[in-house]
Amino acid sequence: QVQLVESGGGLVQAGGSLRLSCAASGLTFSRYNMGWFRQAPGKEREFVTAITWSRGSTYYKDSVKGRFTISRDNAKNTVSLQMNSLKPEDTAVYYCAASGSNVRLASLAVYDYWGQGTQVTVSS
Repeated sequence: QVQLVESGGGLVQAGGSLRLSCAASGLTFSRYNMGWFRQAPGKEREFVTAITWSRGSTYYKDSVKGRFTISRDNAKNTVSLQMNSLKPEDTAVYYCAASGSNVRLASLAVYDYWGQGTQVTVSS
């Protein structure tokens, strides 16, 4: 059974930091591209960042560039999201996802497996 389990969410003041982690099991983790998405109340789920399995290339939503950093540890089957300089508009449920696709990693449609999400709340 494939499982992706997020952790590290919580409540933080604007300008603060959080580090999210996603633990994967039941799949050949090193061969999957990994991504983070988020969904705020009343809004569509949106792409935040992704990292490839081949070279560890990274991609970011424009609004988080310079603030968020994605990384992966294939030996531990984990992917992390370091979030700095958090803003109230970053408040959302954050989801970890795994994709076997080589293209369109900003699209929800190419992801095969999803975690159940972890809440991030940024207060002003």
